[in-house]
Amino acid sequence: MPSADAADATPAAAPPPRAAISHVIFDMDGLLLDTEGFYTAVQEKILARYGKVFDWSVKAKMMGKTTAESTRILFEECGLTGLLTPEQFLEEREIMLKELLPTCVPMPGVVRLIHHLHSNGIPLAIATGTHEHHFALKAQNHQEIFSLMHHIVTGDDPVVKAGKPSPDIFLAAMSRFESDVKPGNCLVFEDAPLGVAAAKTAGMHVVMVPDARLDVSHHKEADQVLSSLLDFNPRDWGLPPF
Repeated sequence: MPSADAADATPAAAPPPRAAISHVIFDMDGLLLDTEGFYTAVQEKILARYGKVFDWSVKAKMMGKTTAESTRILFEECGLTGLLTPEQFLEEREIMLKELLPTCVPMPGVVRLIHHLHSNGIPLAIATGTHEHHFALKAQNHQEIFSLMHHIVTGDDPVVKAGKPSPDIFLAAMSRFESDVKPGNCLVFEDAPLGVAAAKTAGMHVVMVPDARLDVSHHKEADQVLSSLLDFNPRDWGLPPF
């Protein structure tokens, strides 16, 4: 007869998975690739010339938005109107970004997770607000990641009528998988509050991996919040374990 100590040592049963996930969709900037710091540095440099400060309260509103919409928010929040035009700002920003973006590196845990899911037959896609020309700059040195994607939807795709927090881009990504996929079977990985809102509006489950500097008030809509993809446990979502 087993002792009480032996009974106490019996491992507890694993909790049931949060959902039956069959397909995974990734955001890119700040989630797969460490690019957000480039945008921050460039915008801080331009704004400093006009005595303006670019902080995280503004950045949180811009993350995940289209270029046009994020620029509008920046000008409105930082009082740039009359100091320079949006076109001048974007032209200067573009010159700096062309040098910086190809140097980006994957975020911690990304390569392991993508290879694991792909090798276990989980269809993967990317839904990124970035436009095709910037996507090419960011992805050019990381084909070991992007070649494993079933497809990629960028922010300038004609099907994407509105940027995040509209669900357009996630619904477009879901529709391009080969099988008839339901939103409730899709797991989205995001770092931006607007991206989380877009995925939830699409009816999908969301794991948020936010920047540590983002105020925790932006975490509440996500189904799960992690400090890094290294902390992701596929079992939580009924996916094959590492």
